[in-house]
Amino acid sequence: MPSTAVNSEPAPVMRPAPLGGAFTRVVAANLSSSLGDGIARVAAPLLAAQLTNDPLLVSLVAVAALLPWLLFAIPAGVLVDRIDRRLALALAGGVRALVAGGLLALHLAGALTIWWLLLVVLLYGVLETVYDGAIRAVVPSLVGRGDLPRANSRIEATEIVVQQFVSQPLTSWLLAFSAAWALGLNAAVYVVAGGLALALPAVASGIAARRRRAEPVAASDAAGPTVAEPGQDGEPAPAAGWRAELVAGFRFIWASSMLRPLWIVSVLIGICHAAITSTLVLFVLDRLDVPEAWYGTFMLAGALGALTAAAVTGRLKARFRTGPVMAVANAVGLGAWFLAGAFPLVWVGAVAIFVSFGCTTTWNVLVMSLRQAAVPNHLLGRVHGTWRTALWGAMPLGSLIGGLLARSGDSTPLLVGAAAGLVVAVVGHRYIAGLPDPETLDPA
Repeated sequence: MPSTAVNSEPAPVMRPAPLGGAFTRVVAANLSSSLGDGIARVAAPLLAAQLTNDPLLVSLVAVAALLPWLLFAIPAGVLVDRIDRRLALALAGGVRALVAGGLLALHLAGALTIWWLLLVVLLYGVLETVYDGAIRAVVPSLVGRGDLPRANSRIEATEIVVQQFVSQPLTSWLLAFSAAWALGLNAAVYVVAGGLALALPAVASGIAARRRRAEPVAASDAAGPTVAEPGQDGEPAPAAGWRAELVAGFRFIWASSMLRPLWIVSVLIGICHAAITSTLVLFVLDRLDVPEAWYGTFMLAGALGALTAAAVTGRLKARFRTGPVMAVANAVGLGAWFLAGAFPLVWVGAVAIFVSFGCTTTWNVLVMSLRQAAVPNHLLGRVHGTWRTALWGAMPLGSLIGGLLARSGDSTPLLVGAAAGLVVAVVGHRYIAGLPDPETLDPA
């Protein structure tokens, strides 16, 4: 009698394909740049506290860091879409290295003042708008749309590890030893980031995509936002001009039935989160009674939550789809903040920070993936700049609201900000839950 035994060997586990050596170089360049950003973000307020006792002047460091996103993000996006994106990354790294070198020289000469420091922070912010737009625009040139959540999760994870787990203690130790070491390392890592950017393959430049866009198109395709027409020698003719290009990102977002409401929801939720976190330090120190020396360690709960989310977001998206994951992450993160305000206990606060930072990371990864998949390559810089201008430009308003709310109690910003955000989440739930997966999108 023939054997009817069934092969009991388990089916092989299908592992996702590697993202490639070019993407690995992008991660390495971003790692170096993130280390520089982390050092600057820790060193600037600490140096400011050494240079002045005026709290208002110290607070201007944060204003100088955010202001460029309101004023320069869209022009930076135009620049990213006009030039070789590898060159944009290298220029952002190289010029920041020069600025860091200038700050080091001022420090060594004993000529550093709070006004010089504010100028340096402002220049860092302007160059960050260029770098951030370019690094986000490069990724879709190197990986497929289906791999965007995994690629963005990896970038988010490296940024979290470097900026929060490495930069914070490293910069504090170096500043305690000698500010010159911290400022010197800051300049060096930006040089490394710029060099790695130049080593990226030609496909990362975005030039090929812009040339394809400049080729003659059929009448049925002509409704898309064309930037340039072909020249007589086969090269793209000069772009339509800065004024037209400055509004191209806004026009594309506003014309998209998917991106327009997502942009509005993101801005509203961003304002709520800014209101919640603007005085979080006072909530942790005064309401939760966490000693000041342990504040940084306590806030590592947020870094752990963000890192965990970066590791699992791709798998959650694959199992439950993009829309439902975003809708749940949005509501759960805001709900965690509300519970922290309602029950001001140390362990509740730590869990809330872990959950909220993790949910924010999941949201950011999937929103970025949707934008990258939905936007034509030649418009990525301008759309990204326009998106960040409204989102990050509105956050100072949320911070101001949070500061005013905190006058009536340290828990009030968490309760009111989270409640307002939950209203937005409930109203927008059906739309958010229905968002498609990035790989199903086909940019015009």
